[in-house]
Amino acid sequence: MTVQELPTPKAEGLFARWVLRPIKQQLTQGTSPHKIAQAIACGLTFGIFPIIGSTTLLTIAFGMPLRLNQPILQVFKTLATPLQWIFILGFYRLGEWLFRADPVSLSIPNMISEFAEAPLAFFLKYGMTALYGIAVWCLLAPLLILALHTSIRPLIERLSRSIAKT
Repeated sequence: MTVQELPTPKAEGLFARWVLRPIKQQLTQGTSPHKIAQAIACGLTFGIFPIIGSTTLLTIAFGMPLRLNQPILQVFKTLATPLQWIFILGFYRLGEWLFRADPVSLSIPNMISEFAEAPLAFFLKYGMTALYGIAVWCLLAPLLILALHTSIRPLIERLSRSIAKT
């Protein structure tokens, strides 16, 4: 058989490779559609937590005791990263509104100079804003997990049935 006669693997898109393949692998290894939908919903929700750089630890800290599927959880947490950057300012501003706090400037040059001048005052000022954002996320997270799980589970069940037929 020459090189030209060898079968070539079917070209796989990014979605199929990074989303569908891990889900299919977990389904064929016996993970239930319910647990996969839970992991996807939690991964997407934890992925938009309003503190940059904390989502991996958050998904591990909550995923382990809840026995969530870590590969799926981590894939969807990572996929949510662009959404985290989109929503972070909204969480902070909504938190400031909810707690009736004055909005802080989130200008990077201003933040750098404020930190250099008075680190403790910086952490008090921006730390409170971060806590306000976390409070808003905590209020919205259960609703988001429920909505995502409810909408994703039928899709995963359908995928599971199609895998079982093959």
